[in-house]
Amino acid sequence: MKYARDGVGVEKAASDIKGVRDIMRENNDFKKCLENPGISFVDQCSIIDQVLAQGFSDEIKHFLKLLIQHRRIDLCWDISEYIRLTYYHEGQEDALLRTTFPLDLELIKKIENTFEKRLKKKLKFYIELDSRLLGGIQVVVGNKIFDGSIKWQLAHLKERLTAVRVDPVRE
Repeated sequence: MKYARDGVGVEKAASDIKGVRDIMRENNDFKKCLENPGISFVDQCSIIDQVLAQGFSDEIKHFLKLLIQHRRIDLCWDISEYIRLTYYHEGQEDALLRTTFPLDLELIKKIENTFEKRLKKKLKFYIELDSRLLGGIQVVVGNKIFDGSIKWQLAHLKERLTAVRVDPVRE
């Protein structure tokens, strides 16, 4: 990060790494190309230069090429998450809304407004369908998880029920 900070500044470097993370999230083929050891390093560098041609600094392109060269591109997501938590200060934070089925836009807006008021932050929601929740929703903001899923409620109920001791009735 020092290399990027000295070259383009913290805000631009954080913005670039967030942009790369967003591209990888939205374009799985780009991510697969970078992670594929069958594609030559030269071709992977060319793909980076083409996909990140506009709006991205040379420092971020060099960083990605360095990760590929050292076979560490799989760590890009974790690195971007660390940088986002440490350096990103645009006042907007990513939030992941997990649900078992698609929600109405009106309900999503209500959830968004509720969490923005509660956390006093502007949030950008991403939605993920997850059948493992059994029902309800789960919201992940940074390192905080707000779990209103049926799965969590059942686990919590089980925990409470197993903690209760019942003494036998004596007559």
